[in-house]
Amino acid sequence: MEKEILENYHKAKEVSDKVIEFTKGLVKENKKILTIAESMEKKIFELGAKPAWPINISINEVAAHYTPDMNDPLTLKVNALVKVDMGIHVNGYIWDRAFTVCIGKESHPLIQASEKALQEALKIVKPGIKVCEISEVIENTIKEFGFNPIRNLCGHGLEQYNQHAPPSIPNGKNTIQTEIKDQAIAIEVFVTNGAGLVKDSFPTLIFKYKQDKPVRLPEARKILEKSKTEFEKLPFTKRWLNISPFKIDLALKQLLDVDAIFDYPVLKEETNGLVAQAEETTIVK
Repeated sequence: MEKEILENYHKAKEVSDKVIEFTKGLVKENKKILTIAESMEKKIFELGAKPAWPINISINEVAAHYTPDMNDPLTLKVNALVKVDMGIHVNGYIWDRAFTVCIGKESHPLIQASEKALQEALKIVKPGIKVCEISEVIENTIKEFGFNPIRNLCGHGLEQYNQHAPPSIPNGKNTIQTEIKDQAIAIEVFVTNGAGLVKDSFPTLIFKYKQDKPVRLPEARKILEKSKTEFEKLPFTKRWLNISPFKIDLALKQLLDVDAIFDYPVLKEETNGLVAQAEETTIVK
């Protein structure tokens, strides 16, 4: 990996360290998640990097893809399992991290399981190790705590301006023989006391540029242009768009209908089990 690329990754990691420390004072009882997300995103810019996607703040049975909407009233309550997932990039090179907090408590068994599984997986990551070997360590560690991995969520590679690059690294055991090479990868552990699967749910708050397509609404054309240039083809959310709320949903629907953008529905554990997440990026070399 070239020196300049490594420097970008290291800068992104340094910023993420500072943002996590900053966030510790934000994630607490009665705090609005909109305030948390916007404060974190502002801090990322202040530190000389950019958000690689909207800050995800997913609570209890919601595993991923919840970012606060415009004027979102949701606040954090005691005993809530709150997952904070951030991506920070410098020149497109992304450092991906996530952690879970139980509001009003120092920890929670699901958090302990997710963090332990993450650490055990990171210990064995090296060039040449197979995806199936990493996944086996993750599942075995989670099972020791009496919980289930979420089998249809995965860790993943990271490439410039690509937050989900090959290979996928499932949380559950598999037979994938793909070997890890010299690359950046995110080990992303999801633990639940439910069945261990997530399903698409409502609402959809995160989108991403896919391709240029002709669209009728000027607001849709504006969103497509912003997604390609300002957001650099990385995921974005409605509250970033500065477009009339009366037209934004119609414009997004038009873009989805012509296959110009991707959408990322909120993901919930299918049996409404509680979910904890722990994630860290590592440079394999």
